[in-house]
Amino acid sequence: MAQDQSALLLRKQLADLNKNPVEGFSAGLKDDNDLYIWEVVIIGPQDTLFEGGMFKAELTFTKDYPQKPPKMRFITKMFHPNIGKDGSVCISILHEPGDDKYGYESASERWLPIHTVETIIVSVISMLAEPNDESPANVDAAKMWREENKEFRRVVSRLVRKSQEDVS
Repeated sequence: MAQDQSALLLRKQLADLNKNPVEGFSAGLKDDNDLYIWEVVIIGPQDTLFEGGMFKAELTFTKDYPQKPPKMRFITKMFHPNIGKDGSVCISILHEPGDDKYGYESASERWLPIHTVETIIVSVISMLAEPNDESPANVDAAKMWREENKEFRRVVSRLVRKSQEDVS
């Protein structure tokens, strides 16, 4: 039953994105036979350090979607306080629903079943523009962002150039 609901919802969201593409990213199935793994390409947002980059990521849904959030992982190498060294995205709306046992996030900031592929990716694009260094997934990136911003900018600039070469 849950699988039927999740598959139906994912098909609808895919159709909506195909019919009404959203500026700043493209998303689709990695394999036409699997609704639960999506490929995403995020275009680095204008007026940010990531501007002009083409960043590939993967969204992996469970059969419990939309009750449980998907996992998102960048395939393109990233250096960002909220992206782990393995590419995993650490952002509030992708955290399990309910209260945060550490008291850092309110339940309303965490996963809610109303979120869609579009709202997830738009939040990730916003995160690229405005890192949260208070709760980092990559401590080295957060520290550099705070203390050696010029070097942080240099590292990100190299990654943006590499992402452009990888797409070509």
